[in-house]
Amino acid sequence: MGYMSKEGYENLVAELQRLESIERPKASAAIAEARDKGDLSENAEYDAAKEAQAHLEDRINQMKMTIANAKIIDKSRLSTDAVQLLSKVEMTNLATNTKMTYTIVSEQEADLRAGKISIETPIAQGLLNKKVGDEVEIKIPRGILKLRIDSITIE
Repeated sequence: MGYMSKEGYENLVAELQRLESIERPKASAAIAEARDKGDLSENAEYDAAKEAQAHLEDRINQMKMTIANAKIIDKSRLSTDAVQLLSKVEMTNLATNTKMTYTIVSEQEADLRAGKISIETPIAQGLLNKKVGDEVEIKIPRGILKLRIDSITIE
C-alpha cells in the first residue's frame, strides 16, 4: 500500500481520468486508422498502434491499483520533530556550504524539478528520523554527501 498526500492522490485520479477519456480513444482511433490501410500481416503502423495501446492499458491498470491501495496521509497529524514522509527539509551541504530544500514524498509523487524526492532515494533514506541540527553522511552514486538539517516543516 502506498502512502501519499491528498494532493498527490487527486493528481493521480485526474491523470487516470485523462488517460481513460482522452488517450484511450486516441489509441483506438490509431488502431482503426492503421487497420484501414490494408494487409495487417505487413503493417508496422498497426503493430505499433497495438503495442502503444497495450502499454497504455498497462499504465491505466497500474494507476488503478495504486489508487485502490493508496492511504492518504492526514498532514495535521504529522510532526516536525524528525524527518518523515511529507517533511519539507531545508539543509546545508557541508562540503559546498550551499542550501538545498526537498520535500520527501511517495514514489508516485516524486518530481525533482518541484523539489519533491521519493522516499526510496538514498538522500531521503539518509534523512528519515533525523532532527534539526543533525549532520548526516549519505552515500550517493557520486560519493558521500554531508548534510546538516536546518529545518523541518510540513506544507
